[in-house]
Amino acid sequence: MSIRGILFDIDDTLIDYSATARVGLLRHLRAEDLLDYFLSPEEAVLLWRALEEEEYPRFLAGELTFTGQQQLRTKRFLSHIGVKERDPVAWFARYAARRDTAWAAFPDVPPTLRGLSGQVALGVVSNSSRAHQQGKLEAVGLHEHFGDAVLCSAEFGAAKPDPSIFRAGCAMIGLPPDQVAYVGDRFDTDGIGARDAGLRAYWLDRTARGVAHRDGVTVIPSLSELSATTFGHFDPH
Repeated sequence: MSIRGILFDIDDTLIDYSATARVGLLRHLRAEDLLDYFLSPEEAVLLWRALEEEEYPRFLAGELTFTGQQQLRTKRFLSHIGVKERDPVAWFARYAARRDTAWAAFPDVPPTLRGLSGQVALGVVSNSSRAHQQGKLEAVGLHEHFGDAVLCSAEFGAAKPDPSIFRAGCAMIGLPPDQVAYVGDRFDTDGIGARDAGLRAYWLDRTARGVAHRDGVTVIPSLSELSATTFGHFDPH
């Protein structure tokens, strides 16, 4: 069966989330006179990332709201350095404002999407909130490739790797799962999740370990692989 549509993850797949979050955090800590509380900038970044990895899954599981996990991450981060913040929501908002001016797409993304647009149906399935992700896509000039075909877990009510959100993404672009590819940077959440939902699964491993396939998931080191090697198998008709 030919691939007639592609669904993408956003963070660390289309947009360099990790690098942007690092830049934004360090900007914020300097502006708030908090960077000297840490032994090094890297220590601050590692702590912030560790707290995100702990608290964000609680949002995905429905234990916390999207803003609730932000507030808890902020409280824990500042508590680590002995700083009390009366308004963690406002503190996170100031961080986000400094971070959001630095959003950037990976270099391989714009040319790949331009090559795919009009040839196959394109969409996004993301573990986040729709307004938040739409804002990122607009900020980096990618929104035009997806339009309203953006499905996020906060509004849908289930998060990857739940099969239902992948299948809902396929329905969103009007195709059955076996005619849709899913591309994401997390092997378990994106690759295995999409595979188990009946989609063609692609794990974007930018570390380029040289593994072509793993457990039924195709491994690619760059999105350019979609047009350079895979595109020849697509049939949009």
